[in-house]
Amino acid sequence: MEKNLLKFGELLKNFRIERNFSLREICKLADYDPSNWSKIERGKMPPPADKNTLLKWAKILGLSPDKKELNDFLDCAAIAQGIIPEDILSDADTVKLLPAFFRTIRDEKPTKKEIEELFKLIKSNK
Repeated sequence: MEKNLLKFGELLKNFRIERNFSLREICKLADYDPSNWSKIERGKMPPPADKNTLLKWAKILGLSPDKKELNDFLDCAAIAQGIIPEDILSDADTVKLLPAFFRTIRDEKPTKKEIEELFKLIKSNK
């Protein structure tokens, strides 16, 4: 999980630097403790679990809801927290197939029916 914390931290830091914010400036805008923000950027602390806080940060960083950057930001935060993103968990068909997906990426063999359903789900979400 530490690797995932570091990945989110690097993403957060890169967005901040690309927008020319100092650590103190971004924390003032976000009303967030600079010490904790720094810990998040260095992968020493997980991002906040509160989606509203993450959306506030995304807005300050200029991540538009219609851009891939916002979803990457939110997904990366969820992974760093060790959770599955909300939009994935809200789809019952997807949740039903998650065990087969996890087995597949672990090189464990899913059933033929699970593979067929997984492919059908992937194709329907294009």
